[in-house]
Amino acid sequence: MESPWNKMLDRLSNWIDIAILNLPNLLIAILIFVISFWLSKNLQNWSNRFLKRFIKQVSIRGLISNVASIVVVALGLFLALGVLNLDEVLSSLLAGAGVAGLAIGLALQGTLSNTFSGIFLAIKDVLNVGDWIETNGYSGRVLEIDLRNTKIKEADNNIVVIPNKMVLENPFKNFGLTNRIRTSIECGVSYEENLREVKELSVKTIAKLYPPQNAENIEFHYLSFGDSSINFQIRFWVNATANLSSVEAKSEAIIAIKEAFDKNNIDIPYPIRTVLSKEKYT
Repeated sequence: MESPWNKMLDRLSNWIDIAILNLPNLLIAILIFVISFWLSKNLQNWSNRFLKRFIKQVSIRGLISNVASIVVVALGLFLALGVLNLDEVLSSLLAGAGVAGLAIGLALQGTLSNTFSGIFLAIKDVLNVGDWIETNGYSGRVLEIDLRNTKIKEADNNIVVIPNKMVLENPFKNFGLTNRIRTSIECGVSYEENLREVKELSVKTIAKLYPPQNAENIEFHYLSFGDSSINFQIRFWVNATANLSSVEAKSEAIIAIKEAFDKNNIDIPYPIRTVLSKEKYT
């Protein structure tokens, strides 16, 4: 009767023989998988350059590149298993894909939701890389839309990573959907000034700095009698795809109006407080 030790040695010997016989296939399988992995890494750059000629949206190009990379890795894995003559393993993988897919889908509901949300955002032209947006309490320029998250860079240079599901399910403001936005500034003039001349000069100054287009117009309204000035508001249109453009436009408009008022001797009063001394009445 053969001892257990001899049985173990025979089994190890058979395994070594099988490994030696299948060593070329193993090396080829490893080479195939390495090549497919390398191709998947570089395919994103290649496909992005190629698709740039036909697709302008960066988000859609990134989505297609990511999907192509995943497909290449999967094909490499299946080819490697086929070279190793692991047809049964491959069949088992394909047969169990449905059950495993259901289990994974239930376990990764949030991740899959973010993935489909990212696909929707990439396909629909409502959010693109480079747009300035406000969403979920954050505002910044969109840097990237991948299969899970949307990355935006805030004005202070911090990067915010927001799950695609939160971007899609919550209201967001996209300044990149329009080329023109309306902004406004408020100011005040002295009670001694000619209000009609102030209005005409202000509108003329803004129109020279930011000319209205098509049916746009510059709106000027006096708002209130202040403590030391008559306050007004002027609203005008500017080219802008970012929130910062509105801030810059306000700054330039304030400078232009101040220079125009100084040139025409129009006074912008500052608050005056009169202090009465008690000794004066004693």
